[in-house]
Amino acid sequence: MSGYNEDAYQDARESAIGLICPFERALLSRCVVCDKAHRLLLAEREAISCTEQTACDLCQRFHAELHQNARFALHAEPNQPWPFGKEIRVQCGGVLGLAETLENPAGPTTDVALSVAEGRLRFGEIGRFPYSEIMRAVVHYEPRRRRK
Repeated sequence: MSGYNEDAYQDARESAIGLICPFERALLSRCVVCDKAHRLLLAEREAISCTEQTACDLCQRFHAELHQNARFALHAEPNQPWPFGKEIRVQCGGVLGLAETLENPAGPTTDVALSVAEGRLRFGEIGRFPYSEIMRAVVHYEPRRRRK
């Protein structure tokens, strides 16, 4: 048994991260980027914090809408936590799908906060984004395979 204390790590993480980024997994997997993200190292692990409250609020709303719309598409159980693979598909596929609907290049240089802000300008509010088109990208997104 190792001497590692997961509870102590979680406490340190909570005190070090002011604004939790809802797209942290997508940023850590490097399928997208974000100008508002701040990377930090805690106990040899990488974490992401948001640097702007307004951007964080918009991203949280978009993240919630993605989950709501992806439940049927990804066959997710309503009251169960999202498995890692499905969460990556929602986060990466959702941001890349939004970029495609905005007719922007979708790839590892797609900026999350910028795409959400641009989508809000174009479609009015986050609830009016074209989720039927975005869900196609979520369903077709293939997470990077593990190295052997």
